[in-house]
Amino acid sequence: MSTKSNHPDPVEAEIEHALDPGRFVSDRGCFRFVDGLEQVTATVGQLVADDAERAATLYETFLAGCYEKAEEVDDSSGSFGMFAQSLISGWITARQAAQASPQQTTARLLAWMDDDQYGFCHRLEHQIATVFDEAGLAAFIDQIRSRFEAADQATPASVGSDQADRDARRRRAETTRWAEVLRSLYAAGGDLDAYVELAERTGLTADDCLTVANLLVSRGDPAQALAWVERGLQLDAERPYPSFAAHSLTELKPRLLADLGHGDQALETAWADYRKHPDRYSYDHLMTFVPHAERPGWHDRAITEALDGDRYLPAVIELLLHTDETGRLGQLAARTSDSSWEGVGHHAAEQAGTALEPGHPGEAARIWRAAGMRILEAGTSKYYGAALRYFDHAKRCYQQADQPDQWQQVVDEVYAQHGRKTSFLPGFDAVVTGTDPTPQPSFPDQAKARWGRHVSE
Repeated sequence: MSTKSNHPDPVEAEIEHALDPGRFVSDRGCFRFVDGLEQVTATVGQLVADDAERAATLYETFLAGCYEKAEEVDDSSGSFGMFAQSLISGWITARQAAQASPQQTTARLLAWMDDDQYGFCHRLEHQIATVFDEAGLAAFIDQIRSRFEAADQATPASVGSDQADRDARRRRAETTRWAEVLRSLYAAGGDLDAYVELAERTGLTADDCLTVANLLVSRGDPAQALAWVERGLQLDAERPYPSFAAHSLTELKPRLLADLGHGDQALETAWADYRKHPDRYSYDHLMTFVPHAERPGWHDRAITEALDGDRYLPAVIELLLHTDETGRLGQLAARTSDSSWEGVGHHAAEQAGTALEPGHPGEAARIWRAAGMRILEAGTSKYYGAALRYFDHAKRCYQQADQPDQWQQVVDEVYAQHGRKTSFLPGFDAVVTGTDPTPQPSFPDQAKARWGRHVSE
């Protein structure tokens, strides 16, 4: 890349204005702040086609500014860090457009990864692997592989002193780090042989098997992919807890069986998975392997299975709503205890109560009652407004179901067990009597009244 003029680039002023050095950005304002940064980035991106060297310099300046700004940003959302990573991707694109040396580009990138006190480069390889062109990816892989080999060879086989133990742990951490980066780069580049060799050298995992299987699928080799899926499931079965890859492996297996012409076996496999975790997602997955003419029978079989035994109630509720099984949801509600309904989260309870109100008001009333009681039992005053809405729904549903005695039991229970919740009771009184609650003075009025008392004293 040629040397540019030392005069300030006018876009640098836009970068400085957007970063607004000296002003703290709260978590609440971070998204808006990043949106302003992205508008400036769009300007830089437009320069790549006509002046790639200038664009690369501006990207680098912008990234340096982000490091300077980092301690003035509450990045709890992670949006600022993701923006910084997007600058690195843009910088790589600009460097490649300017035909810069891939070795120099990757060397500078590794220097940033080594000196990354704010975590902008954390797991960066997942984003930039697809940004590199062929030469850039090869250069990056070469440098990462060199670091991996150096760390792996330097790790002692045995340790003695405390210092040696610390050194060994540090070397093992470095080896693991660079091995993970290499895995991501090999997978992005579709280098199956290199990936398998590295995985088997450093310890094959279920995640590795899933990656290899997906690479084989992309190559049109479902038979070999299935073998790796089976291998991954076997490795996962040896773990005390399922890995994150287990679900994907389980979902991929019947699809590969179907691709290989084993439709019956694919259906059997999907059914076995559904029986372990019946929910709307495993249901949809199961039905993709059911012949169209057989779907009504399999649907009934699947719903019956979900309702059989002690299942996770919110998942079953979502499944029944997803499949328009309101009648069976009513049956489920009828046999489910009040205490069990009180354990269901508000989202699932609201969905169930709303769905059951038209045709099953008595069961809907029990659900609304349980949702309100759940809030009162937790004593979370900021949700008392929601509890009042739930009790109002319960009252209307009990009336619709001609069950006034049950509503009176709810009223008696609330007064008996929660009679000391003074911030809740006025609203509940209004629900019971069907009147508007006594209007409360506004905050300014309360403050003025309090101040007036203070002055008069």
